[in-house]
Amino acid sequence: MKKKSIAILGSTGSVGTQALEVIRAFPELLEVSVLTASANADLLIAQAQEFKPKAVVIVCEDRYIQVKSALENLEIAVLSGESGLEEVVEYDEIDVVLNAIVGSAGLLPTVKAIEAGKDIALANKETLVVAGALMMDLVRRYDVAMLPVDSEHSAIFQCLVGEQANPLEKIYLTASGGPFRGKDRDFLTTVTKQQALKHPNWVMGAKITIDSASLMNKGLEVIEARWLFDLNVEQIDVVVHPQSIIHSVVQFQDGSMKAQMGLPDMKLPIQNALTYPYRQPNSLERFDFMNYASLTFEEADRDTFRNLELAYQSLRDGGDRPCVLNAANEVAVAAFLADEISFLGMSDLIEATMCQQKKIETPSFEDLLAIDAETRIVARSLVK
Repeated sequence: MKKKSIAILGSTGSVGTQALEVIRAFPELLEVSVLTASANADLLIAQAQEFKPKAVVIVCEDRYIQVKSALENLEIAVLSGESGLEEVVEYDEIDVVLNAIVGSAGLLPTVKAIEAGKDIALANKETLVVAGALMMDLVRRYDVAMLPVDSEHSAIFQCLVGEQANPLEKIYLTASGGPFRGKDRDFLTTVTKQQALKHPNWVMGAKITIDSASLMNKGLEVIEARWLFDLNVEQIDVVVHPQSIIHSVVQFQDGSMKAQMGLPDMKLPIQNALTYPYRQPNSLERFDFMNYASLTFEEADRDTFRNLELAYQSLRDGGDRPCVLNAANEVAVAAFLADEISFLGMSDLIEATMCQQKKIETPSFEDLLAIDAETRIVARSLVK
């Protein structure tokens, strides 16, 4: 395998820090060219001092002087703001851009990276949720790879290697069920953010953990899968699998099924994306069948966890609806974390916002950015 140069957008978050663990494990195969962070200047500085990339970006411009001063004795360019993100992804030496930014802020840097001919390792599902059709058109136009980092989409991607001549009949995205699996609406009425932030299987950032608790994360993955694998909404199902051992399943037109399995550890799909198409040996813990007497599956409860059904509905409605869903959800999660609305109130807020926003059938990138901004304003106005 030829050595690859990696840009990590969102290097101080959960996926970003785990990606750096993978890179540490393969210094002869992977190196860091760019690191970026939203506001965590202290960790970004420490990462830059260790990995010595060509450039770093601190999006929060108030932290620019701190980062610049700390790295002034190193040959590292220091940039700031959204424009800095869009500039660094175009560097010639970059082979793969790992987008681990949280939320729709990851959209424009991904566009710029694709236009610069970079392969994308995608952990930012909102990129495809907001602009899936346009983004995949760009991928095809510039002939770059879109390598999924989410464990579920990575599983499907791995199951499809070598199956190009065999059309898919269906895919099954597995869900852990989150901390409230099996709970009813009465229980969910009074849950706190502290309860919602305790995921049973995965260690993730606050936003994605809340999304997992509400099943919105699975809804966003349904939308992402529709674009990544060129499927219609009826071909995508969600199955609750509490053990998180089977990461997703594909079913072919002859009824045959393939699943990708393993212990829940984000470093494995990250490694797969960064070293594709090669599988490299590692020291991650191995799955032992004797430790799992049974693997269980349940139907996803779309009535109780309405966010999942809202995501499906946004796909069925098409146009700009997934963009509106995503923006409203980001506002709803922030409001829940700020104790402004209840857990169930997040679904109410998202649905009310979607009802208020006039639909655009074939939005451009410019339309989607405007819709995203407008939706946030509407959603904030509806926060009780």
